[in-house]
Amino acid sequence: MHAGIPEHGRVPLYFAVRSRLLDLIQTLGEGSALPSERDLADLFDVSRLAVRQAVGELVLEGRLTRRQGVGTFVAPPKLVRRMALSNLGFEPTRALVTLEHLPAANPLAAELGVRVGAMIVHLERVVSAHGDRIGLESTYLAAERFPGLADRFDPTGSLHDHLREVFDVTVADAEERVETILATPREAQLIGVSQALPMLLLNRLTRDADGRPIDRARSLFRGDRFSIIATLRE
Repeated sequence: MHAGIPEHGRVPLYFAVRSRLLDLIQTLGEGSALPSERDLADLFDVSRLAVRQAVGELVLEGRLTRRQGVGTFVAPPKLVRRMALSNLGFEPTRALVTLEHLPAANPLAAELGVRVGAMIVHLERVVSAHGDRIGLESTYLAAERFPGLADRFDPTGSLHDHLREVFDVTVADAEERVETILATPREAQLIGVSQALPMLLLNRLTRDADGRPIDRARSLFRGDRFSIIATLRE
């Protein structure tokens, strides 16, 4: 298969419709409403089923976005996260969902370097960009290392900035693992997406200059609004 075209050279009808839709999207521009399925079928001289399949694929890819009861629109470009410390590639805003103390169980206790049963701070926040909810972050820290964090931290701000300014703790390195999953019903509701939407899951452990764990984070981002760039060097 070359560029999505089978070796036998016969292009699936929906793929041809998809290609024409991409040209139309460029012409319409970000935020523009897409014509109805009926109008597109007439425009391309194809069945509504072929149009529906092509539009559905472009919605999953994040090129189009559906608004319930309103219509389908040209989506803005995807947000980019570069695989670098303290660099999301955009200016996020955060809204608090949960801020609590919990007893640490394994393997979280081992990752944070505390005994099983020691108290940890759990911080859960919805992440937004350009006014749209794009993800959900859950962060875990040792309560003993950061006393009073739950009372003093502004959850709308940067956690790592707060740790540096108040506790003189600075992130030196991190390990981050990325995979694709589907959100749970609760996660999908908090982010405001369908459970069928693929999500990017980032699991990260940060450390200070002495190699001591700072926090363990689980970040869930919308697959249709997010891409990741990693720079590799030898």
